[in-house]
Amino acid sequence: MNILAKKKTSPVKRTAKDKLMYVKKNWQLYLFFLMPALLLTIIFKYLPMGGVLIAFEDYNVIDGILGSEWVGLEYFKRFLSSPDFMEYLMNTLKLSAFGLLWGFPIPIILALLLNRIRREGIRKKIQLLIYAPNFISVIVLCGMVRMFLSPVGPINSLLGIDTNWMTMPSAFRTIYIASGIWQTAGWSSIMYTAALANASKDLEEAAIVDGANIFQQIRYVELPAIKNIIVIQFILQAGNIMSIGFEKAFALQTDMNLPASEILSTYVYRMGLLNGDYGYSTAVGLFNAIINVILLIAVNWVVKKLNDGEGL
Repeated sequence: MNILAKKKTSPVKRTAKDKLMYVKKNWQLYLFFLMPALLLTIIFKYLPMGGVLIAFEDYNVIDGILGSEWVGLEYFKRFLSSPDFMEYLMNTLKLSAFGLLWGFPIPIILALLLNRIRREGIRKKIQLLIYAPNFISVIVLCGMVRMFLSPVGPINSLLGIDTNWMTMPSAFRTIYIASGIWQTAGWSSIMYTAALANASKDLEEAAIVDGANIFQQIRYVELPAIKNIIVIQFILQAGNIMSIGFEKAFALQTDMNLPASEILSTYVYRMGLLNGDYGYSTAVGLFNAIINVILLIAVNWVVKKLNDGEGL
């Protein structure tokens, strides 16, 4: 019985010119699928950029953006010359900088500790416990913090005192940062844990054979495996140092802790929505965004220089 062998046909490679011709031929199909995403991007991302003009106008809702009187840099001068400018700026910087200082290393440490747990069942249970706080709403978290730190709350009962921690400006920064670490550290460690799972097992076994202790294994085997992710995360977090969340600061704010809790985002809310000074609040928000961009570029440049000099 004769068996006819089928010839294997190699797939035809399409050049860039062929792909371009295909797109031109079927442009209606591509337009149909891309149109919803393009419209959403234009409507919700690009059109709102026109609102930046409000920062340079004596904005009136009736006259609109194009009809309001142009005032130039008046609002920026007003904000920079305000006696409260440095207080709000320093409150924002301190919350962000100390949050980055204390909060950034915690996910890395958690990932390194989880990587040391060899029993899969125990590791999954621990991961579930440390990931769970991330799914708690910020407002619910602030309610829990207020309840725990109230004069009749469990913290005061444990310490045998009746201090109202939420009225103390000196305690606000610690409360804000500590609660943020508890909520986000576990979830932020996922990327480091995933990168450590791809670390070279041969290098780890070789380090153990050579007599390396745990700290030496972490330094020479595990940290190099997650170095790139650490750098990227640091650049992103340092670049957003001025973009501190409004919701949490506002939810934890009281009349007594205002000297420490009033930051730029809550100031923008108070001046814009509560006082109706839209032009001034937009100018403050734009100032905040400009500082963010400058910090992002500066941090990126510093990290690049360190990498070029093998400092990282």
